[in-house]
Amino acid sequence: MLSQSSRPDPRSASSPNIPIEERIADEARFFRSWLDNPMVAGAVSPSGRFLARMMARYVDPLVEGPIIELGPGTGPVTEALLRRGVAPDRLFLVEFDPGFCRLLARRFPGVHIIQGDAYRLAETLAGHIREPAAAIVSSLPLLMKPERERLALLGQGFALLAPAGRFVQFTYGPVSPIPRGRAKGPTFLVEGSPPVWLNLPPARVWIYRPQSQDAASQRQGSAETRQDFIGIMRSGAGHMQTHLMKEIEDAKVRFRLKARARHLRRQGVRLEPALRLLGRLPKRDKQRRPR
Repeated sequence: MLSQSSRPDPRSASSPNIPIEERIADEARFFRSWLDNPMVAGAVSPSGRFLARMMARYVDPLVEGPIIELGPGTGPVTEALLRRGVAPDRLFLVEFDPGFCRLLARRFPGVHIIQGDAYRLAETLAGHIREPAAAIVSSLPLLMKPERERLALLGQGFALLAPAGRFVQFTYGPVSPIPRGRAKGPTFLVEGSPPVWLNLPPARVWIYRPQSQDAASQRQGSAETRQDFIGIMRSGAGHMQTHLMKEIEDAKVRFRLKARARHLRRQGVRLEPALRLLGRLPKRDKQRRPR
């Protein structure tokens, strides 16, 4: 893990500063994607910024190798990884939805965007990844898949990782979304983050490593991860307060938009601002997930 002195300054990382209007549009895109196919989207809104930053904290930008992101959606975790100090050309984003792929290409120039099925990871990434990956960061809705598919995904991920690589996954559930002790699945070490209470709904991040990693190194890495997190929380208390105030301001904007919509309805206006916003979004390609 990184010491505080060697960590890249996230404020100096090259990443877009997405305005509130675009974030609201992202929620509309996500909600429409969920309506079209809830089993693929898995969520009605993008991951919150606090959750995205928690996931990015478990990726060391100084470790060499590509970083694979699964299910980036509208890009909140991608943005957090860039702010963390990851170079854009190291990011390989695997996204099934073609509309999200186009949005990611506009929003994050320089990253590699691969449209395909993340649950067929080896096939989807064939010809794109030429060296072991430093990390895999996943926002896939694993709990909507059978256990065998979750274990198969983790096994494919381990095959692509460097020996010290890690598979980072978040979940809204209270326990790890990938079960341990299954005879037909990979054996692995798992570590959970503190709960992300400021995400709605609250979430938790899980970090998976192959069981073959040296136990002493694993214990040392876990201790460094905890100390790293404590150091971040201590040194970043002011930033956390700023981010929290920003979230509150964003919520106020949403409230004002809803109040404006109610006013328009009382005035007899048929099309609310949110519906006009949805009408301006590009039409989503109708494409089913391959079986």
